[in-house]
Amino acid sequence: MSKKRLALDWSIKARIEDFKPTLIRYKKYLVDNGFRSSTIDSYVGHVGRFLESSQSERPSASKAIEFREELLSRNLSRSSVNNYSFAIKSYYKMIGEDISFPFLKRNNDLPYYFDEDDVLRIFSACSNMKHYAMLQTLFYGCLRASELCHLNDSDVDLRSLTLRIREGKGGKDGIVIISPECATTLKRYLEIRPRLEIDGDYPLFYTDFGRRWNRKDLYRMFMGYKNKAGIEKHGGLHVFSRHTSATIMVANGCDLRTVQELLRHRDIRTTLRYAHVSDTTKRKKYNEYLTL
Repeated sequence: MSKKRLALDWSIKARIEDFKPTLIRYKKYLVDNGFRSSTIDSYVGHVGRFLESSQSERPSASKAIEFREELLSRNLSRSSVNNYSFAIKSYYKMIGEDISFPFLKRNNDLPYYFDEDDVLRIFSACSNMKHYAMLQTLFYGCLRASELCHLNDSDVDLRSLTLRIREGKGGKDGIVIISPECATTLKRYLEIRPRLEIDGDYPLFYTDFGRRWNRKDLYRMFMGYKNKAGIEKHGGLHVFSRHTSATIMVANGCDLRTVQELLRHRDIRTTLRYAHVSDTTKRKKYNEYLTL
């Protein structure tokens, strides 16, 4: 009696670790071409996942298209899909091939955001002084995760209530404003935090293992406190420190041009996503003040 052969695949599957030499070369390529360090880390991760999915160091163009279609089917944000596309395109350029993807236009709908109560609950859930200082600096400084990771002690000016940020989007340094409450928290934090030199700098925040924070660690830290606070709304660290700060400012009557400056948006169209919050505020003030 013949037996049916089991449909098992015993072939060895390559993992991201198996492409390490290729990814090291790709990282050097990005460095040599002047990419920012935060972009490099993101692109290397994106390409690593692409190579693992395609099981090849030189995937065909059709493999790249299939991978992008898979990203779209997972309902990733347009910016995430675009970032993957840019990373993969630059990888193909490194290996001497050309590939292009259609650019997904920015979605100008209002992004997810937390309200004032959510923010206070997240702050209240934090019992770690270092984490508390980081969360306040992110929120009141309207910082991107990479900007917080690159802060050094010398970037903090508690007298003027400002921070100098490095490696901002676009690769430019800048000055951001923080609140007196945030400055007080940073002062308390610095009073108990030992200075630590890492690669010739003195980071404002470093991990308990003596290295700089990275975006993944920041995300996990934030999500831990978000879950502890019992908040079930969509949104992670970027929503907390960028979208939420902007939405609250607009809802409280701040004009969009000022919000653009505070969030360091190069294009006012990015800030216009919060316009309908501004319209709601105007209606409220109109009803309050235009009375007979």
